[in-house]
Amino acid sequence: MLRALAVIFGLISAASAYAIAPLDTSSQLVISVRDQKLMLLRNGEKVAIYPISTSMFGLGDAWGRMTTPLGWLAVEKKIGDNVPVGAVFHNRRLTGEVLQPNAPGRDPITTRIIWLRGLEAQNAHAFQRCIYIHGTPEENKIGRPASYGCIRMKSKDVAELYAQVPVGAMVQIIPDRLPKAEKAKPRQEMSGGVVAVAANVTPEPPQQISATTLATPPSGSLSVEQMRMAGALAGARQKAKLASNKRW
Repeated sequence: MLRALAVIFGLISAASAYAIAPLDTSSQLVISVRDQKLMLLRNGEKVAIYPISTSMFGLGDAWGRMTTPLGWLAVEKKIGDNVPVGAVFHNRRLTGEVLQPNAPGRDPITTRIIWLRGLEAQNAHAFQRCIYIHGTPEENKIGRPASYGCIRMKSKDVAELYAQVPVGAMVQIIPDRLPKAEKAKPRQEMSGGVVAVAANVTPEPPQQISATTLATPPSGSLSVEQMRMAGALAGARQKAKLASNKRW
């Protein structure tokens, strides 16, 4: 038993070239390929819905296919704190250029980068494939498949989402329509002696993913840790397969 555990953890270590961020299940994103929309949930309640664009090349996680992966992922990194809306990134570095929406002849990554890591075998390559949620100047294409694998958003929308989603937040990309969810209720709080209504603020402590608002995780009974382990094992198998091919 101990030897088997050692082998499993060894494979996870070998498959993880980067540190894995701890999961934060109080915040979830659900991305519907059919609706071309993204829903932000906090503690199982709907906070906002945004129009998005998934890949024009379809769905999947194969190398070189420029497709959007399905399944459970998590926010691994966030890049772009406080940069101007419309700021251009190249290889995740700012170029100094700022583009307006629908600037002609340009299609770079803009405004913010929310970098995703897959938690399942079906999306184990997502992080290495640089699957992001990011801004685009091509806002006139938002609402239909138009990306090269990433999830595109309007610049103002991705800046707003970025500010509300922590590293470790759960992300589910589904082929079907968005599930129904109750809208988050505003609550009152004191600010300088005046009662202010703060929308989109949720109570503590964080709660687990709501089965009524999100689709059931793969196999119905898998825990988040099991999903993460499955993704890591799949990555290790792929690495071993590539190494075997090189020997031949």
